[in-house]
Amino acid sequence: MTGDFPLRSLASVARVRSGCAFKSTDMGSAGVPIIKIKNITPPTVDVVDCERVPLSVIESIAGAERYELSNGDILIAMTGATVGKVGRFPLTDERYYLNQRVGKVYLTNPDEADYRFLYYVLSQDTYVRQIFAAADGSAQANVSGTQIESFQISIPPLSEQRAIAHILGTLDDKIELNRRMNETLEAMARAIFKSWFVDFDPVRAKAEGRKTGLPKPIAALFPDSFEDSEWGRIPRGWCAATWGDQVSLEYGKSLRGYEGSNGPYPVYGTNGRIGSHSEPLCPHPGIVIGRKGAYRGIHFSPQPFFVIDTAFFVKPLCEVDLRWAYYEMLRIDINGMDSGSAIPSTSRDSFHGLSVVVPPHRLQRQFALILTPAWERQQANQRETTTLAALRDTLLPKLLSGEIRVADAERIAGRYAR
Repeated sequence: MTGDFPLRSLASVARVRSGCAFKSTDMGSAGVPIIKIKNITPPTVDVVDCERVPLSVIESIAGAERYELSNGDILIAMTGATVGKVGRFPLTDERYYLNQRVGKVYLTNPDEADYRFLYYVLSQDTYVRQIFAAADGSAQANVSGTQIESFQISIPPLSEQRAIAHILGTLDDKIELNRRMNETLEAMARAIFKSWFVDFDPVRAKAEGRKTGLPKPIAALFPDSFEDSEWGRIPRGWCAATWGDQVSLEYGKSLRGYEGSNGPYPVYGTNGRIGSHSEPLCPHPGIVIGRKGAYRGIHFSPQPFFVIDTAFFVKPLCEVDLRWAYYEMLRIDINGMDSGSAIPSTSRDSFHGLSVVVPPHRLQRQFALILTPAWERQQANQRETTTLAALRDTLLPKLLSGEIRVADAERIAGRYAR
């Protein structure tokens, strides 16, 4: 590979066209799913949180097939704070259609450009920033398809493009495999939690004289009957309490400079991890609960962490396993709780007053012990994914400049993506 390939306009090999101008009055929760700007979540596209329009609306649009999406389509946000963000449409079982102000890249010269290669080029920070910079200065930033098409990109010979796309695709495949594995492990943890602590399956089995399907030492931790409590019927010997009896929500603290920090401790905000810092606020693994914002999440940090002032962290007040508490708290609709302030906020007092059925600590701890290997595997997968993503983002500019040759990059990618 010689590197330093000539720059050409994107328009020489592709076009960028916006989706259909669906009416907001047609949008709802039923019908055909529509991909909007909010669904561009690099490096992919969110196909779950979609607004929908009736099928009759799609059928009334002449040439509606132009807006139907396929696996691998390159989509670009063309309006708003996320202008320039690029995502690749995933494989789905449903038909999805594209809304206005989301651009789709159409390959016009397949003899000179590889579609997957174009995705990797356009998703580089260099081009994302270039698209953002090209947006007009209005309150709602906008960029046109013609503007994006005018950008100069490096276009190697087609064989080189395909080789580069294959190398980077190998890394992406491993990243996707890790993501799916982590989803499966998380689903397993939630299923066990629900069986033990929501449906009380082992207690019901013992009460009915059936086998629990659990090893005897674990089955012995469950009672064989229920009793009445102020919260209804619960397993005998379990505690009907409030969260305020078990934990305290502690305020996070203001912090600057965490976005670019390479410190060892993760920093959390209301929607999850947002950076790192040199010192923790909470000195042990634990739970973060969003405090401010329209969407406020519940997150678990497997290591000591810092929390900024848009979130709480959970401080145990008695013997409580925080892994058990985390899954129990996921059942709470904190976004339905509001302190009444101008900005939607989680009410600390209301949270403390919520009821909870608390199993004995030995059983909480057994739940955590059983699932510890799965959580450790998730963490290892996430660390590997971070490494693979950094490698992928580093390789492309080096391949285009000739600093790294294709054969060398293949060996590097193969070593990491096994």
